Amino acid sequence: MVVDDAPVLPRRRLRAELKRARQHSGLTQEQAANQLYWSESKIIRIENGASGVSVTDVKALLDLYGVTDPGQVNLLVKLAQAARKRSPLGAYRDVAPQSLLQLIEYESVASAIRQFETVFIPGILQTADYARAVIENYYYDEQPESSRLRALVELRLRRNALFDSDDAPSFHFMLDEAVVRRLVGGASAMRRQLERLIEVADKPNVVVDIIPFSAGLNPGMRNPFEIIEFSDPSESDIVFMESRRGDIISDVTEETLSYREAFAELGKASLGPRDSLTQLARIADEMM
Repeated sequence: MVVDDAPVLPRRRLRAELKRARQHSGLTQEQAANQLYWSESKIIRIENGASGVSVTDVKALLDLYGVTDPGQVNLLVKLAQAARKRSPLGAYRDVAPQSLLQLIEYESVASAIRQFETVFIPGILQTADYARAVIENYYYDEQPESSRLRALVELRLRRNALFDSDDAPSFHFMLDEAVVRRLVGGASAMRRQLERLIEVADKPNVVVDIIPFSAGLNPGMRNPFEIIEFSDPSESDIVFMESRRGDIISDVTEETLSYREAFAELGKASLGPRDSLTQLARIADEMM
């Protein structure tokens, strides 16, 4: 899904710059809050991205931190204005988890995406039938034809546009063999899904790798994850981790490096792009 003017990057950049400016001034979060007659929790929410910040508040913070360079002030004001724009994904806010919407925004401005999956075909690669089967199972308390389920399926399908967008990122999908052998939505639906994988893998910016059962266990197979990289060196890479307790998005350098290493280890156990496509075609032929 192509998300124009996604506010997620300006929001990240702004909170990082404000935190850096406070630390450079020598003030603690508590001291900054006291001098502005704010609650300390407001400063904390601003710096961890949990709360938006107005242009007026940005100017007050910069004045307190002694940031007077006109160019720097102007840059941060512009970031504050961009960060407060409504997300183009707002229509899905009431039906999709916030972590998913944030992930889609990050994907739309990424330069490279690397994803490892152990259970399902990655959402951005799913066909309509496959997506519907997964979502109906996940939201089992909803009616099959509910508006929420239809919106979630639509959201997954709209993500497909990212593959052919201008400045599309490079993609590398690493899939455990169980992902491509598990029947989801029936044999016919699964065959169409595998054919979709083969079709997408033919694109110059996409690689699909299969990790065969014969590879055994691998340290990188603890949980599904996605690494998102940005072309701007000032933007730290992020890792998206799925768990039963909730999804996590982290930009902690040590964490992203750890998952980057895990992805490299998984690659050593994979069939490689060419043999993976051969395997996908073979499995698809079995689902007649």
